[in-house]
Amino acid sequence: MNSEKKLARKKKINQQIAFGIFTAISYAIVALLFVILAFIVIKGIGVISWEFISAMPSNGMTEGGIFPAIVGTLCLVFASMIFAFPVGVLAAIYMNEYVKDGWAKKIIKQMTNNLAGVPSIVFGLFGMSLFVNKLGFGDSILAGGLTLGLLVLPVVIRTTEESLKAVDSTFRQASLGLGASKWQTTSKVVLPIAFPNIITGLILSIGRVSGETAPILFTVAAYFLPKLPSSIFDQAMALPYHLYVIATSGTNIEKSRAMAYGTALILIIIVLISNLLANALRKYYGKKVKMN
Repeated sequence: MNSEKKLARKKKINQQIAFGIFTAISYAIVALLFVILAFIVIKGIGVISWEFISAMPSNGMTEGGIFPAIVGTLCLVFASMIFAFPVGVLAAIYMNEYVKDGWAKKIIKQMTNNLAGVPSIVFGLFGMSLFVNKLGFGDSILAGGLTLGLLVLPVVIRTTEESLKAVDSTFRQASLGLGASKWQTTSKVVLPIAFPNIITGLILSIGRVSGETAPILFTVAAYFLPKLPSSIFDQAMALPYHLYVIATSGTNIEKSRAMAYGTALILIIIVLISNLLANALRKYYGKKVKMN
């Protein structure tokens, strides 16, 4: 009896230690995030003004604002999501709902996983070769958006696939039993239920696209372009590349150091707002699913 009590006490102590370690790691991650955010806010808040947000860069990017870079970043995010989100969702629907388990499905999944592990600079070189040179798009928002779309396509596919798997099979069986076709079941029953979780892939994709530098370096980013793009075939400035330039190779690095921190802060704010909007969209569709 005593040995059983000792064993139970030992298990309880081990469990408390494990939970304590996990809790400490979680709080450490949160603390690190707040330290990084605090550092950027403290360094960049003094630069933020309406002129900084709305004006064109001037004097070798040591003065003026970052408005063209903000617009360029938003255009690239929008263009990449228009391509990656529908293609990724449809690819995941095909793999999860239509392809039977077997070697073909395993190969597709393996290739998707491998694609997710390819360095972003390789996507940039591929985008330059295909979209910029081969297809003749040139350095443009279209070429950059497609390249970034390919970059985040595996994320959209995997998150959508996991969301579809989470839908109980009884919903499919009930729909098919009532005479609905496979596509009607998928589009009218399965997809609406899974859609709130599918938005997670959109959130992750927006966050990654907003901060990528290597892919846009070869496909769209301009070093200094104090004007707004007028079409998808125009070159554009972007916040990640603008930040890289003024922090490492600008005309006067020390003078533009404050602008670099301000640019980083604006980029974080844009990503935060995008994530909040996507989360609001997820909650909206989640409530609709619950109501139905």
